[in-house]
Amino acid sequence: MSVLRHRARLGRSERPDRLEEECAVFGVFAPGEDVARMTCFGLQALQHRGQESAGIAVGDGETMMAAKDLGLVTQVFDEATLAALEGFVAVGHVRYSTSGGAASWEAAQPHISAIDDVLIALAHNGTLVNTAALRARLVRDGVQLRAGTDSEAAAKLIGQVTQKTHHLRNGIRHAMEAIEGAYAMVLASPDALYAFRDPNGIRPLCIGELPQGRGWVVSSETCGLDIVGATYVRDVEPGEIVRFNAEGVHSEQGVPAGRRASCIFEYVYFARPDSVIDHQSVYQARRSLGRILAQEAPAEADLVLGVPDSGVPSALGFAAESGIPYADGIVKNRYVGRTFIEPTQAMRQLGIRLKLNPLPSVIRGKRLVVIDDSIVRGNTSKKLVQMLRDAGAAEVHLRIVSPEVKWPCFYGIDTDTRDQLIAANMSLDEMNAWIGSDSLAFISLEGLRAAVPDARHQGFCDACFTGDYPVAIPEALAAKSFSTKKDFEDVYAEGAKGADA
Repeated sequence: MSVLRHRARLGRSERPDRLEEECAVFGVFAPGEDVARMTCFGLQALQHRGQESAGIAVGDGETMMAAKDLGLVTQVFDEATLAALEGFVAVGHVRYSTSGGAASWEAAQPHISAIDDVLIALAHNGTLVNTAALRARLVRDGVQLRAGTDSEAAAKLIGQVTQKTHHLRNGIRHAMEAIEGAYAMVLASPDALYAFRDPNGIRPLCIGELPQGRGWVVSSETCGLDIVGATYVRDVEPGEIVRFNAEGVHSEQGVPAGRRASCIFEYVYFARPDSVIDHQSVYQARRSLGRILAQEAPAEADLVLGVPDSGVPSALGFAAESGIPYADGIVKNRYVGRTFIEPTQAMRQLGIRLKLNPLPSVIRGKRLVVIDDSIVRGNTSKKLVQMLRDAGAAEVHLRIVSPEVKWPCFYGIDTDTRDQLIAANMSLDEMNAWIGSDSLAFISLEGLRAAVPDARHQGFCDACFTGDYPVAIPEALAAKSFSTKKDFEDVYAEGAKGADA
């Protein structure tokens, strides 16, 4: 039995001027529990990581049932849909398509695949860099591909070896040996849950236990554990495979761990502030970012404002360190997100006012320090500064709690080619003049790293700032993303060096 629904998409808003996470995964193994409902709640807690599609697959010991569609979790799932998803093991997914993919029902996850007469459901957070080669190999082997996603390629690879050995763990290990890039994956068979992570640990994945030993939960962030009452146990280690079934929990190293390279931007923007990643509080990291930025780039001002939501903890840290009062001067409309209803051209010209609105009574006549998480293309920052000036700000000093984004990400984050990244093409003074701020400063890479001292592994991916890619980027893929031949040659050499480290 399978519950599958489809809704035509009415339109797509313009791609936002910030880095966007691709997706989140969630999994439950809990006999006797309403695992579909638990997964639905978990996905709602992780909704910030993807708002274009949502899906849940449930196993009942004999078969898999699935429901997925375009839209937010609350748009895709209702009581009737959840009631039809009966079982004791589940995986769920919310998706944000990167620049390399389109929002479609076919690309929505979990990806359902058949291994002989057994169905599996795979959900994936991240991006594989060798998908083209994997798909070509599968086609040569006579495997039919329909979805066009890297998740489908991974599922088919798992199926190939599982068919021969009749052990899913062998199939997963074989796939991990073949795939390259970033992946945090959860996989459900009719009677077991599997969680596994790339050897560099680029994308996050954690394990929690339900009270009274009622079961196990796997989530992209700890906020997904919290909402279902699970207690954080640990993170899935790089290259590790963890299986949850009636026999208990089994762990093994699927592939050797490589250079540790967790995405440092999780602490800047992607993760929810109430999450903990590698034992580091995201909220405290953001407070520290603001404090360090106040030391590195002070400004004479009357008020400190944070751009909601991710900029607010950093703004509080900046205010505490600088002694400049913090004020809520920008209001966020929390009910305007990704939508299936396209705004009119006149509404699009309003720009960020669809989501943010200033408080003139707070900022009129004031010199402002405005804290934001990043600048990617620069358009939103330009509109933000003008919006604040229109509301009466005397001065706008823009402070950014991440270094300049100069390089594309190939590991599951939405960035365009290098020629569309403002910091890769303008000096600091040129950016300041184009954006229209009175001053502009970014935190240093050393300052960013100093803000996450409690992360136990102390190994991060910061390629979007440095061009030092921990996993080598295939030449054909890299050639499409860099502005010049020199960019390509330099970064390809750095990526190869990083992969050997």
